Amino acid sequence: MANKPSIPKGTRDFSPVEMAKRNYIFDTIKQVYQLYGFQQIETPAMETLQTLMGKYGEEGDKLLFKVLNSGDFLSKVSDEELQERNALYLAARLCEKGLRYDLTVPFARYVVMHREELQLPFKRYQVQPVWRADRPQKGRYREFYQFDGDVVGSDSLLNEVELMQIVDTVFTRFGVRVQIKINNRKILTGIAEVIGAADKIVDITVAIDKLDKIGLENVNAELRGNGLSEEQIEKLQPIISLEGTNEEKLNVIADVLASSETGLKGVEETRFILKTLATLGLKNEIQFDLTLARGLNYYTGAIFEVKALDVQIGSITGGGRYDNLTGIFGMPGISGVGISFGVDRIFDVLNALDCYPQDAVNTTQLLFINFGEQETAYCLPIVGKARAAGIRTEIFPDAVKMKKQMSYANAKQIPFVALAGENEMAEGKLTLKNMETGEQCLVTPDELIKTIL
Repeated sequence: MANKPSIPKGTRDFSPVEMAKRNYIFDTIKQVYQLYGFQQIETPAMETLQTLMGKYGEEGDKLLFKVLNSGDFLSKVSDEELQERNALYLAARLCEKGLRYDLTVPFARYVVMHREELQLPFKRYQVQPVWRADRPQKGRYREFYQFDGDVVGSDSLLNEVELMQIVDTVFTRFGVRVQIKINNRKILTGIAEVIGAADKIVDITVAIDKLDKIGLENVNAELRGNGLSEEQIEKLQPIISLEGTNEEKLNVIADVLASSETGLKGVEETRFILKTLATLGLKNEIQFDLTLARGLNYYTGAIFEVKALDVQIGSITGGGRYDNLTGIFGMPGISGVGISFGVDRIFDVLNALDCYPQDAVNTTQLLFINFGEQETAYCLPIVGKARAAGIRTEIFPDAVKMKKQMSYANAKQIPFVALAGENEMAEGKLTLKNMETGEQCLVTPDELIKTIL
């Protein structure tokens, strides 16, 4: 007997119902991006390792899926090199390409390669799968989709404001209550300067970013492990535990950072974003959160994270300002800011809250029952007319027992079924059955279309 087929760990199949739900998510986010003038691009699943390596920190490099060179990939490697079993060295010799880890670095590469064609500022959105060689667990996959929006070529903080409006609009349309958290990497840099640990900024931010997951004690232990003194850790405590309104927290932190030009710049930027958003009537709360650090090293200004309020799950959207990402590819001075919607987590949130509109999940609206050749010939022009009117319509392909055809309609949750037998055909009409209420009535083809629409 043949082995039962399987798929790699950390990947998934999606059923028609799941795809209908995911397409609802994609379509909703796309529509909102387009309202703000964003345009869609796509980049290849594979990038050169030269493009990917060194952009995500040491941990990120380990999680890159590397692709073996085609042909005889061992031809350039000696037996001695193979016997040494130096994994990193061999990977560099055997692999020139890798699967993309996120959409931001490929986007930076795209901007540099196509800079002559782009009108700056350039606003792009992109929805594609990414891959990470992570340990699969609940809510964490090796293949998953990201949905990014970025603006490059503009330093204006109005871009940050618009991105927060986009986030607010998307989750309002989904019917999901969220909290939008905001911080600024310049503030975190200023804190590191003030406590005398400017060289430890990455260690500090990575540790603080884990506060929600591992708690204050473990964060402090990690800071000790990274070489911070007890005095420096002590100075961080009131900053990490800051409370009050956004304005009160900003005032406190401005006093703490009085000696740091960088830190005060971060306070000024955050204050502008929050003050502007306060005039725009956001439906969801936006909170200044000093513990928000975001692990990726390329953020340089405002950083964002979105949490669902009614479902226990991690961040469902995140992003920030990156002033120097394109500089890695030889194009310095291009500022960018972006967000990434976590489609897979949003999918789980909408499932948990049952927030999908019925119309988004039910693909077929109308099924014509097949009683035989004559009846089918009568129904087919009406099927065409219904489809032309925008009604998602099927005709059952086989003239099998009516019970089987009705079971098909029930299984697919098709709300309307049309039947045409001898009597209906003689009158030029059809019987239309509402599958939810069980009601049925005799209608003309035009009345059928009007009823469903």
